[in-house]
Amino acid sequence: MKTALRRFALALLLAGAAQAAAAEDEGAGALRIERVRIVDGTGAPAREGAVRIAGGRIVAVGALAPEPGDTVVDGGGRVLAPGFIDSHSHHDAGMFEARDLVAVTSQGVTTLVVGQDGFSQTPLAELFAKVQAAPLAVNLASYSGHNTLRARAMGEDARRAATAEEIARMSALLEDDLRAGALGLSTGLMYEPSAFSTTEEVVALAQVSARHGGLYISHLRDEGFELLPAIDEAIEIGRRSGAPVQISHLKIAVRKHWGRAGEVLAKLERAREAGVDITADVYPYTFWQSTMRVMFLNKHDEDREGLAFNFAESTRPEDLRFTIFRPDPSVVGKTIAQVAAERGQDPVEAYIALARTLAAYERAHAGDADRPRAEAVIGTSMDEADVEAFLRWPHTNVGSDGFPTGHPRGHGSFTRVLGRYVRERGALTLEQAVHAMTGRAAAHLGFADRGVIAPGARADLVLFDPETVADRATVEDPTALSVGVERVWVGGEEVFADGRAQGRYPGEVVRRAGTAGE
Repeated sequence: MKTALRRFALALLLAGAAQAAAAEDEGAGALRIERVRIVDGTGAPAREGAVRIAGGRIVAVGALAPEPGDTVVDGGGRVLAPGFIDSHSHHDAGMFEARDLVAVTSQGVTTLVVGQDGFSQTPLAELFAKVQAAPLAVNLASYSGHNTLRARAMGEDARRAATAEEIARMSALLEDDLRAGALGLSTGLMYEPSAFSTTEEVVALAQVSARHGGLYISHLRDEGFELLPAIDEAIEIGRRSGAPVQISHLKIAVRKHWGRAGEVLAKLERAREAGVDITADVYPYTFWQSTMRVMFLNKHDEDREGLAFNFAESTRPEDLRFTIFRPDPSVVGKTIAQVAAERGQDPVEAYIALARTLAAYERAHAGDADRPRAEAVIGTSMDEADVEAFLRWPHTNVGSDGFPTGHPRGHGSFTRVLGRYVRERGALTLEQAVHAMTGRAAAHLGFADRGVIAPGARADLVLFDPETVADRATVEDPTALSVGVERVWVGGEEVFADGRAQGRYPGEVVRRAGTAGE
């Protein structure tokens, strides 16, 4: 179908059959959440009412009379919304050791979408089987990652364009993941080894995804100086492949282009008018987290000129902070400006020295199975006005791009939207924000029966106080839990309440519609 809205409309039609099955279970004793302001995820105005749940699904919404056997939750006039869908997440890191996933349930998130930026667990069939054997507190979906496919198909010799035979091997691996239920193909064209791929290679793989009804999501080749050409490439890939396109964490990451959000959005709108189903996800922060290698413009760790240019035009040394650095933990929490001052070096010299240290560490640990991430940095390089403009675009949904540790977005993205951008800044209405975090996200992802409060939909729900909901995670304390989210249900089971996990694991694997397990 040509648009995400049409995909979502079809999903809701398909959910109708499930409604009848859920209603049959209602007599066995339902959960009724009453005295709530229902913000249903469609963008419609909030309304007073109640919601009845049975068999893991919503069976009725509105002015509901009590039924024998109902378990009643008094919402106390709080807002009841669909559980938030984190459409761009890295919380699969360590998720089997922390299945409660309080970092996300405390924000009201009930579904995580992983396999982002071209990196995915492989093969996905094995990951999905593991999740089914040891369910999580929340639902999980995944893309198949281009970087991962490239590494499997090309081995160590991947710092070059792929041959036709190698693209064929990647295509076969991608098809395996798609048959297992992958949502589609993800790329991280700023990262190695995908940075060495051609547009032709990506188009070929996106065509495979499209043939299977899958999507194409991309961390663009450039989010700063060459942002507009990078968006053009994403549009071309969508046009030539026929796959719906989502731009990951849309941003303007250099001062030179601050204030050009309108130009970016106009380009995206023109692509949509030309028939490319292109959308975006955004996180509500002006600072990013990534590998320290993204600061080297030419992908070479000795690129002094490029690094100096990036320090001057994108992220200043005093705005670039280390959150992970396993070769030398003493630098964690410090900016590169601070490290340079301590060492009596200029920031370029200090940064390159740390890059050399990292390279030696990675060579020494190359054979270690399941070794933890070696490094990560946070950098400030975006403008608040651009962030707000992207959040307001009617084809944007919210994704955290969050990890369990490091950047505060992993613990605060969704509550930050509600507290900062709705209540404090008035950039969005409550209904608009919830829509961007639920129904619109479900539409972009092609999820059936999720993201709305309606009969037949999965009972993934969040109860929160709109007057107090807020993020508390900061760069200095990135794992501080949010406030104002009172209760969270996944499949009708309560997984978070009273500020803590409830020890229940009802999460499901969410596969692309029509694949195994649906």
